[in-house]
Amino acid sequence: MRAWPAPELPDLDPSGPPVRLHDTASGGLVDVSPAEGPARLYVCGITPYDATHLGHAATYVGFDLLVRAWRNAGHEVSYVQNVTDVDDPLLERARKVGGDWRELAERETALYREDMEALRVLPPDHFVGAVESIPLVLDLVRELERTGSVYRVDDDLYFSVTADEAFGELSGWTREQMLAVFADRGGDPDRAGKKDPLDCVLWRAERPGEPAWDSPFGRGRPGWHVECTAIALEHLGPTFDVQGGGSDLVFPHHEMCASEAQVARGGARFARAYAHAGMVGYDGEKMSKSRGNLVFVSALRRSDVDPMAIRLALLRHHYRADWEWTDEELWDAVDTLATWRRALSLGAGASAGPVVDGVLAALADDLDAPSAVAAVQGWVDATLGTGGLADTSDPDAAGQVHRLLDAALGLSL
Repeated sequence: MRAWPAPELPDLDPSGPPVRLHDTASGGLVDVSPAEGPARLYVCGITPYDATHLGHAATYVGFDLLVRAWRNAGHEVSYVQNVTDVDDPLLERARKVGGDWRELAERETALYREDMEALRVLPPDHFVGAVESIPLVLDLVRELERTGSVYRVDDDLYFSVTADEAFGELSGWTREQMLAVFADRGGDPDRAGKKDPLDCVLWRAERPGEPAWDSPFGRGRPGWHVECTAIALEHLGPTFDVQGGGSDLVFPHHEMCASEAQVARGGARFARAYAHAGMVGYDGEKMSKSRGNLVFVSALRRSDVDPMAIRLALLRHHYRADWEWTDEELWDAVDTLATWRRALSLGAGASAGPVVDGVLAALADDLDAPSAVAAVQGWVDATLGTGGLADTSDPDAAGQVHRLLDAALGLSL
């Protein structure tokens, strides 16, 4: 599966500091600079049954900041993202609209690419669909079988979570907390024949009317979690730097991915750090299809909204925060960009050194985009002043700030 085109990015001098990130598993900030080689990131991608909404966009813009912060700190980056292009939500949507699930997945994935390109999100090095990863999944299931952690319920294969001594350490949740949400998040805790209610499907046997592929275990399709586990292990190795996604993936998805990998690879921790983006709400509730309160990036773009204004509105919230989208925030971002462009058009301006250092330091400190945006606004205010030019001591200030905005914040102005 192809990703979207990568924009050209300017180099920054000076380079940024080492990057620290909040790790869900430990509850604290950890240094995520790679010990050697490239920084390695896996971010769970979309299930393409509908268009990209602003909750998706906030997550992918957030982890785009991580890629940029690593690059600005002098690291190469190996970035992997999946597309769950076969799964229950996609099949259910296709049945409801009377269409082919493949066409639906292809159409919405194409729209996602367009949205990411418009928002100047850097593309992953490996953009991998679940369907194309089936051979990897089958290899991983074989590995897990050899550990004794796989069993059958009818013709389905399940992973036994008790095989991983570290199960639960990523989320820190109790069994009661896990069981309270498992059924609503793709699990089947009440299925008869399971060894543990929390065990998850690795390979789902063919059902009437559903897609299926041949395998040594019978015709069927992958479970949700094992897809990401197999893709990450293939492209990033047994232990990588950061696994990211929305906070609704902490359990069960990321917990299950980690356990499957750790059992298959002899206990090696799946990711050094687990980072999770907050949820975006609208009209008082979390943005979701079931609630009918989605705001789509493509719809805003079709209404001639500047994609950079959408991105700026997202950057004004910390990636880990839960917050609510409002139209007022978007229009304020439009006005703010107009002011920033006016300051940049002057060429000269307030000294660029402090804003460059401030932005890079803020982003290296758990991707603190709101502080970075505030630092840029400080430079704009100092350059424009209240009655025109206040400080034009740096003749190349606008050029430096323009490069900073592009390389660090993804704002091409």
